[in-house]
Amino acid sequence: MRPPVALVVPGNLDARTGGYIYDRHIVDGLRATGWVVDVHQLDDGFPRPSPAATQHAEGVMAGLTAGTLTLIDSLAVGAMPAIIERHAGRLRIVALVHLPLAADVGLDVRAAAQFAADEGRALSAAALVVITGKETRSLLAPYNLRRDRVVIIEPGTDPAPLARGSSGSPVQLLTVATLNPGKGHIDLVTALAQVPSRNWQLTCAGSLTRHPPTAAGVQATVRDLRIDDRVSLEGELDAATLADRYDRSDVFVLATRRETYGMAVAEALARGLPIVSTVTGAIPDLVGGAAGLLVTPGDIPALIDALTRVIDDREERARLAAGARRVRQTLPAWDVSVAKMAAALDSISHG
Repeated sequence: MRPPVALVVPGNLDARTGGYIYDRHIVDGLRATGWVVDVHQLDDGFPRPSPAATQHAEGVMAGLTAGTLTLIDSLAVGAMPAIIERHAGRLRIVALVHLPLAADVGLDVRAAAQFAADEGRALSAAALVVITGKETRSLLAPYNLRRDRVVIIEPGTDPAPLARGSSGSPVQLLTVATLNPGKGHIDLVTALAQVPSRNWQLTCAGSLTRHPPTAAGVQATVRDLRIDDRVSLEGELDAATLADRYDRSDVFVLATRRETYGMAVAEALARGLPIVSTVTGAIPDLVGGAAGLLVTPGDIPALIDALTRVIDDREERARLAAGARRVRQTLPAWDVSVAKMAAALDSISHG
């Protein structure tokens, strides 16, 4: 008989970020295949928890039955090493790492070093480490984890209808990402302001509250560049509204500085949208050579060139859209991800 599974996650599991979307699919998929999964919510202050939040997390972990398969989201696991170490002997702890805390874009040296020290302790104590992208393995190299204790389980992609597009002018661009230092919004709007044509409109879907300094910086940059009439910051959208934004878009753009996978790019490809993005995570594998234009993260001149091409050249957009429609047939499914997670949990369930 399978032991129970507990997912320990900071904040609301319904939050529309890539990591939480992944977590929800895994929980739903495991339950659909007969696993008993309980979700335990921690304070949303992680990965910088208050003393009260840390105390609450200790209570959550202490309340789990011995032998429980305990899947802990990376926003929490690396921020509570002492708790992980204390309970590793009686729980079967699985660290679910979307992006190592120490690898987050925009951290100062001191904060990165502290996260690295804490995260290294926590991951070393875990029975298993699940990573959601191949690139994460190299980011974990400083922790000297045994290779057989690290399992790659990439996200799946929900099927979606082909986007109908705007069928007119201006060219509708869409980016979907929380406004934080790693997603490259300032790079994107800086590049767009230098595209010779003004025949574009950008919609930004993503939380404006998770990293207020970034949101304020993007808003100020848009005003300073005098493109506020062509850039719409819509915040975090519900599923139906976001689907509408995808449907009316002509091109998906994501100037991200670092990804471990690139779920938003996969979601756009599922709708047959041509892509302008960066060479990071699994994005090059997803897009290939026919579905989009990719540039080095932070390379503004190259980003200007790529955006100019898709905005000015209707035939180029059509060529890339045709490539995206081919790619959408090959995107991985969530049931494959769930099956891999089930196998990983089974591998330690009797340890």
